Amino acid sequence: MATGRGAMRSERAEHPENDGARQVSVFTDDALGRHDAVGLAEAIRRGDVSRDEVLTATRDRLAAAAELNAVVGAVFDSPVVGSASGPLAGVPTLLKDNSDLAGVPTGQGSEIVRMSPASSHGPVARELLRMGLTITAKSALPEFGLSASTEFPTRAPTRNPWDTEFSAGASSGGSAALVAAGAVPLAHANDGGGSIRIPAACCGLVGLKPSRGRFVLPAVEKLLPVPIVSEGVVTRSVRDTARFWAEADRRSSRALRPIGSVTGPSARRLRVGLITSSLAGSGIDDATRRATEDAATLLESLGHRVEPIERLPIDPGFPDDFVRYWAFLAFVLQTTTPRRPGAGLRDFDPLTVGLADRFRRDGWRLPAVIRRLRKAASDYEALFASVDVVLSPVVGRATPPLGYLSPRVPFDLFLERLTDFAVFTPLHNVVGAPAISLPLGPPSPAPLGVMVSARRGDDRTLLELAFEVEQAAPWPSLVER
Repeated sequence: MATGRGAMRSERAEHPENDGARQVSVFTDDALGRHDAVGLAEAIRRGDVSRDEVLTATRDRLAAAAELNAVVGAVFDSPVVGSASGPLAGVPTLLKDNSDLAGVPTGQGSEIVRMSPASSHGPVARELLRMGLTITAKSALPEFGLSASTEFPTRAPTRNPWDTEFSAGASSGGSAALVAAGAVPLAHANDGGGSIRIPAACCGLVGLKPSRGRFVLPAVEKLLPVPIVSEGVVTRSVRDTARFWAEADRRSSRALRPIGSVTGPSARRLRVGLITSSLAGSGIDDATRRATEDAATLLESLGHRVEPIERLPIDPGFPDDFVRYWAFLAFVLQTTTPRRPGAGLRDFDPLTVGLADRFRRDGWRLPAVIRRLRKAASDYEALFASVDVVLSPVVGRATPPLGYLSPRVPFDLFLERLTDFAVFTPLHNVVGAPAISLPLGPPSPAPLGVMVSARRGDDRTLLELAFEVEQAAPWPSLVER
């Protein structure tokens, strides 16, 4: 293992805001080096490094990042190797533990789900393997992905590598923590209310929630009255996100405008709508406002036209309706998921239990909730008569310390905190629109992201703009520390 400046480390960081905090960076001068996924795939193709060397380095880095508590179970003794002809052949990755991998249990982030090995690969694993990625482990999430922080009733939480006293976000918190720390270049994530974008923001990464139809949907998602979950990845570079989606888009709905190969900015100047207040009417904290306004200033300096939007043309009851729909999903998961022997319905995570109980009380509202949520798509589309993209915060508050969104917090207080924090992201899940989190906020003590969203099908515009922003204001990374 390398020593000195390039060595893996887990050291005390100098954060006056949080004495005794730690950073976890496992970048070192091994076969993974400081490559992103595209660079590593090219190095493997050239023969600069071998796949065996890459796997050895990945295992070492995952072991060095163990204190992040971001891997479910153990790193696989025999990684699942993807197609040798795929564009990302040999690049190591992680599969989030709510997706099936043959021979491996799918734990859903739960402490009481009955664990039995999956009989076959799920659609996400098949796509990752088709691209050539090598699945080395499964990454952590909170139970059923219902929370915005990867914390558990009894297990240790997943920690943020920028500052281990802070949340890594959720629900794709394990994937985000390990990509940011340098254990793998990119990792699987999915998003039902912000679960790609929120952990990307918390960990200083790029996270695109794509348009609905860009990626294969699990069978169960197709049965939902409002399908809200999108699959994707979290990455350290825009080109990794763009390369992944150029390949994934080959299987997307023909009703969508193709993304194609995006390799840099567009010459097109955009009309940018700026949002700094949430649909719930709640304010945002000073750090979040500064990051969003600084991003607006940056876009104006690049020649884009930024104009404030007082409010989105969405029913003001949308946040409450989304919580009611979230409660419906929790109820379905609680009552249909196989449990380990002896476990009852009240043994699930307190958030699952609290949401399911809430649905039992007002489930009669569901038909009207579904009608209003479906109408939101046409209301959202109308916004783009006057703007090309919308700039907003990812979340309503700066990345929280661990414990703030712990399932040990009383349910009513927890739900208030959760909905105040994850207030900007759910709209895009309901309407099926793309939105990308970019790490444009200050990285200390933990990163802060800014979101750009577009009309459904216009993912390409977001990637082109992300390339331009990355070149104009490169974001900090633990690779440099």
